[in-house]
Amino acid sequence: MRRLLRTLAASAFACLLLPLSAAPSSATTTSVQASPIGMTSGFYTDPSSGPAAWAAANPGDGRAAAIRDNIASRPMARWFGAWSGDIGAAVGSYVGAADAADKLPVLIAYNIPGRDACGGHSGGGAGTPAAYQAWISAFASAIGSRPALVVIEPDSLGDFSCLSQAQIAERNGMLRGALAQFRDRAPNTWTYLDAGNPAWIGAATMAQHLDGAGAREAHGFSLNISNYFTTGENTAYGNAISSALSSSYGYTKPYVVDTSRNGNGSNGEWCNPGGRRIGAVSQTGGSGGAEMLLWLKTPGESDGNCGVGGGSAAGQFLPEVAYKMIYGY
Repeated sequence: MRRLLRTLAASAFACLLLPLSAAPSSATTTSVQASPIGMTSGFYTDPSSGPAAWAAANPGDGRAAAIRDNIASRPMARWFGAWSGDIGAAVGSYVGAADAADKLPVLIAYNIPGRDACGGHSGGGAGTPAAYQAWISAFASAIGSRPALVVIEPDSLGDFSCLSQAQIAERNGMLRGALAQFRDRAPNTWTYLDAGNPAWIGAATMAQHLDGAGAREAHGFSLNISNYFTTGENTAYGNAISSALSSSYGYTKPYVVDTSRNGNGSNGEWCNPGGRRIGAVSQTGGSGGAEMLLWLKTPGESDGNCGVGGGSAAGQFLPEVAYKMIYGY
């Protein structure tokens, strides 16, 4: 009954979350979609996250209690890629556990061919566009009608400098295809295309990239994934992107901000900089215009073999980095 009542109220709740300038119309949305937030009782906390698994395996470590209480116990996204194995089984198990708890899972799809092509620290992805289409279709199908938030392919629109026009068109086609899969197979999922961070490219250019990738079909866009810029810097950038979408393409979209590591802001470095701190916990109704503040990157997970994470691989959990991020040193 609780799920039914939430579902009945979901459409009205979704309208409340839209900016006033983005009232539903044929220019802003293609259909009325239920709110996954209204269908659940809060964000899902992953009991098997990197910090949770480390704290459970190292109860005698002096850092374990702080990491468990300040990081592992917080709702955050789970990333899915080739390491996930059977993607349908992996996503289905995760979303099923969240659904059983009446909580909203946040998932990140990270498997596009040529992933991190210009940065290089997180390279990889599906071998071909056809393989990616099959992978993302299984991902969406595994969610089905259950509520979820999905961020699609971080970094994929942030840097085109090392891609040819043909490669850009191919990437945009894969992203548009991914959005269509979630639209058709996961009707209670809100999808977000990633829009980088305030220091990457200008808002007007990012709006162009988003529109080329099919942002009209997405629920919104995400900012600051795996980066450190303050929430204020991100909301200014997000509002500028939304304004550019409106003026150039005739629609606006809400956005979410990754606050997992932005408590001390950025020092200008992006790859495992020291002295950073965890930020505001996941919450709806983010300040400054954000739809939500979310922990999308797991605090303590490495960005690659660089900075204070020297010798590590991207995605590896580093307890000392996590511990210092709790206190900001």
